[in-house]
Parts: sequence; C-alpha cells; structure tokens
Amino acid sequence: MQLTLVRHGEAHPAQHEPDEKRALTERGHTQAQETAAAIHTWIQPEVFVVSPLVRAQQTLAYLQTYFPNVPVVVCDAIKPEDDAKVAIEWLSHLPYESIAVVCHMNVVAYMEQILLQQPFHAFQLAEARVYEQAVIAAGLSTRTQQFIPQA
Repeated sequence: MQLTLVRHGEAHPAQHEPDEKRALTERGHTQAQETAAAIHTWIQPEVFVVSPLVRAQQTLAYLQTYFPNVPVVVCDAIKPEDDAKVAIEWLSHLPYESIAVVCHMNVVAYMEQILLQQPFHAFQLAEARVYEQAVIAAGLSTRTQQFIPQA
C-alpha cells in the first residue's frame, strides 16, 4: 500500500488569529501548488486525510485539482501537537490501499520516525514523502519518493 505524507505550505504567523485559522501566505500557496504538480504523477490516492486547520485544508486544495473525485476525511488526530502514535493507529484502520495525508510539523515527522524506525527528520514547508508498506505500522515502511518545493 502507498502512504503519502505532506506538510502544509508556509502560513501567516500567529498574531491576530488562533492557530487553527492561520492561512497560507502567497509563498505557501506557491509551495503547495508546486508540490501538487510534482507529486500528482507519483500517487493515485483513494482518499485524502487532512487536518481541520486552515493551512492544511488550503494545501490539500492544490492536490484536489489533480484528483477532484477523491473523497476527503478530516482527521482531528493530525494537528501539530497531536501524538503520532495515535495518528498512525487511526490511519491503520482506514480501508484504502493509497492514502494521502496533509498535516503539520511535528506530527508528520514523528509519524515518519515511527513508520521507518529511523531518527526524526523535519519536513520542509509543503514537503511530500511517499512510502510503501504492506500495512501501516511501526517499522514496516520504506520511503520511495520525496519532494521539496523550491519556492
């Protein structure tokens, strides 16, 4: 099965709005668009899983331009402060062979750390990493592709 993890693009700083409402900057939109354009030929998602936070939703919108009929599931377990173990457990119960997830640091990097059983490696803004595995579980994944936008 294929799992794609994507971090959202650059967001405005948390100054006057709560964190969950922070939107992408112009650069963040460019990053998200660049990532979607680069990875759309690598993946064939059966479902998108996205954080409820605005910046993740906006990043996902660029992937949806390539996959307009793929259903979206909003997951409350992949926000920045969430437990990666809980997120992986939640994802492991989804009945799909190809899942694309759009979420946040630090949870996304901790998810990779668990999946690969390797040290923590931070994701760049709008970075995408693609994994193959028989099932979503600790230590069973292999990263097959990675894309970091230049914007």
